[in-house]
Amino acid sequence: MGGPDSNSPEKTSEHREYRIAELAEKAGITVRTLRFYRERKLIPPPRREGRVAWYNDHHLARLHTIAALLERGHTLGGIAELLAAFDSGARDVADLLGLRATPIPVPAWSQETPVRLTPEALADYFQGQATPENLAASLDLGYLAVDGDQLVHVSRRLLDVSRDLVDRGLPLAAVLGAARDVRRHVDAIAEVFAALLRTTVLAEPASRIGATLEELRPMAEGVVEAELSMAMDRRIRAELVAWADGDRETPPTER
Repeated sequence: MGGPDSNSPEKTSEHREYRIAELAEKAGITVRTLRFYRERKLIPPPRREGRVAWYNDHHLARLHTIAALLERGHTLGGIAELLAAFDSGARDVADLLGLRATPIPVPAWSQETPVRLTPEALADYFQGQATPENLAASLDLGYLAVDGDQLVHVSRRLLDVSRDLVDRGLPLAAVLGAARDVRRHVDAIAEVFAALLRTTVLAEPASRIGATLEELRPMAEGVVEAELSMAMDRRIRAELVAWADGDRETPPTER
């Protein structure tokens, strides 16, 4: 990338670059504040060309995020932790969405819709519970990935259900803990079906594998849904019987 001249910032097809005073003006802050953010490592270091520091649209977006989080009541210390969690937990979006190439082109089994969010939108989504610890747990689970100045959640359904559970009073940390337990069990279920695939589907001609997987998806999902519904019937009956045999004064949900 060629360097800009001394009078005007460079503009490329990817991003524009700014001197510190111009960036501060666009972000609506003072140069002194911008330097303070840089010293606190709230923004990445600029590109240097000799004694000149060049900032780009990534820095501008990060400054807008900081301003939005401050408006929502976050402290600078908390924002620094959140942004560090975003940056250190960055993982490949292609891996998150299952977009890595396979030896044989096949349709994705999952039909989930990914969601792009800004950090401040995520903070609003979970009513201040988007702590560094919860973000780290979400990144570790593979629910989230960092893509530039945005987050990508792997599933609109999982995101909405998580938010609904938090709205009902469950701590986000508890929701993520339950998600980790569920993940362990569904991985075991997936291994059962994968074993069937190894002995049946993968024995077919390569040209048929994709179509066969499409045919098997609703069957496998139907089996899991039916088994889960019956298992929930058994567990709920057992819980209610235990409650009836014990303390009838306290509903199971209030223990």
